[in-house]
Amino acid sequence: MTHGQPQRVVEPNEETPQATRLDDVRIHEIRPVISAALLQYDLPADDATQAFVEHSRRQIADVLHGRDDRLLVVVGPCSIHDAEQALDYADRLRALSAEVDRDLLVVMRVYFEKPRTTVGWKGYINDPRLDGSFRINEGLRRARELLLAIAHKRLASATEFLDLLSPQYIADLISWGAIGARTTESPSHRQLASGLSCVVGFKNGTDGSVQVAADALIASRSPHSFMGMTKMGQAAIFDTLGNEDTHIILRGGSRGPNYSAADVDAACAALKKAGVLERVMVDCSHANSSKQYARQIEVAHDIADRIAAGEQRVMGLMIESHLEDGKQDLLPGAPLQRGVSITDGCIGWASTEPLLRRLAEAVRTRRQR
Repeated sequence: MTHGQPQRVVEPNEETPQATRLDDVRIHEIRPVISAALLQYDLPADDATQAFVEHSRRQIADVLHGRDDRLLVVVGPCSIHDAEQALDYADRLRALSAEVDRDLLVVMRVYFEKPRTTVGWKGYINDPRLDGSFRINEGLRRARELLLAIAHKRLASATEFLDLLSPQYIADLISWGAIGARTTESPSHRQLASGLSCVVGFKNGTDGSVQVAADALIASRSPHSFMGMTKMGQAAIFDTLGNEDTHIILRGGSRGPNYSAADVDAACAALKKAGVLERVMVDCSHANSSKQYARQIEVAHDIADRIAAGEQRVMGLMIESHLEDGKQDLLPGAPLQRGVSITDGCIGWASTEPLLRRLAEAVRTRRQR
């Protein structure tokens, strides 16, 4: 206040200029989120876990680049909605992976975030109680606890990187990551992949276009600079080195499946033209199975026959599998069946076990050629 001038008194009901008149006008509430640094401090990865994740990442990269002739199999629930059931599945998968380890490199699907075309359950991180309460801090903690428990079983984890901030909380425990069909074309997700420490697979577009995935490989192998959030929760500029450990995932599209020999030929031709690695993974689900979960078995058997005949360009498969067959709806107040997916339909463990053994047999046959 200048000396001699009266101080202006603002009445309680008098309107005053506020940023919120122009900003956040459709925000109902802003809640604090735990920092990634604090969550990792509370739930750290010990030296043995870190060494295991590093080792599994190297193994996956070796399969991708052809230095290891095993088949990479990313298999597990479409999405995680119950930690106890996920650990039951992990125990079964770990036992089977030890049996087929010479032929298959088995990684468990541990998907916490679900992309939605319209609305629906957004996944374990966003809504861990399955009731629309969106206790995201609780979801982040539960997700990290589950990944640590799976790593302690010496089973590698795979996930889809959907949200751009959540990787800071869990990516240190992920051995293989996916960028989904809806986000493969996203510049932000390509930049994210360029700085991730694991192998990353880009799915073809929802229309089946392989070119957008090939473009994503070119973009993600290049250095980028972009804004993001540090583990301490501070906004910062990230300068990445680029990620050479990337590949495409054939998942079919609106035009139909794309896992046939001709489709693999066409995809590898597009990859060659783009100057990137001519290796592909086949997603047995989604449009490749015409969204009929049981047809994943048919797709996987077709790929197994071609591998046994000498196919080298298909370096991996993705299979949606749970303890039990099918899917169920998440309805308010209705009890859930144990071991049944609440998102996409999955084949049950009874079908998964012989299917993985068939894939292992195919790799052994290819070796003998």
